[in-house]
Amino acid sequence: MTSSTITHSPLLNWLMGYEAQRKRLLKTAPEGALRDFLSVPFPDIHTSIEKVDILSVDFETTGLDAKKDKLLSVGFIPFKRQQMSLSDCYHQIINTQAQLEESNVIIHHITDSQKDRGKALRIVVEALLTALAGKVMLVHFARIEKQFLTQACYELYGMAPVFPMIDTLVLAKRRLDKRDVSYDPSELRLTNLRHKLQLPEHNAHNALNDAIATAELFMAQMSKKNRDGKTTLKDVLL
Repeated sequence: MTSSTITHSPLLNWLMGYEAQRKRLLKTAPEGALRDFLSVPFPDIHTSIEKVDILSVDFETTGLDAKKDKLLSVGFIPFKRQQMSLSDCYHQIINTQAQLEESNVIIHHITDSQKDRGKALRIVVEALLTALAGKVMLVHFARIEKQFLTQACYELYGMAPVFPMIDTLVLAKRRLDKRDVSYDPSELRLTNLRHKLQLPEHNAHNALNDAIATAELFMAQMSKKNRDGKTTLKDVLL
């Protein structure tokens, strides 16, 4: 098992706790955005979910393999107490040297000319880490965001921090699994989950639009799960 696997192991997260890992990684973090991110304590896992600062994040990428594919765009929006801060939302295309495939462009609609006018990976990752400090990351299908952000941090800083994360897909899967009835995996797609909860259609495969859509989905999920106001961060963390 590699050191990166150990650092991002769910078992280690459970055994050590995110705060213990943050403090350990802070000791060796290089100066700059990564160290600044690790310098801010994570929210206590026993905090009521209504009081937790959350950053809803989405990536568009050139493919699904973080080892060979690249981050193409990042979108995020902060929210707390079921309210999004639209004035603090962020969307940025990244200038990557990777060749865009036509099949991928059809999905994310980012062209080579747009990519070439994008910002450097370091600038975008620094903006994300700054916004994420002291918050919990919210995503839909955590594997993409976790692997690509981890890889980007290794490329930029030689190490990657631990990221407390909430995954709306996992929350939906937990609920469906409790029914002990078979279901179509397509039910777990962001668009389908939103439709089931009677949320409006959104323009998918734009990083900011999907970040907002994920935040809305989580709010709808919590309106059902947290009716008694007793749901804590621990109840929804990966």
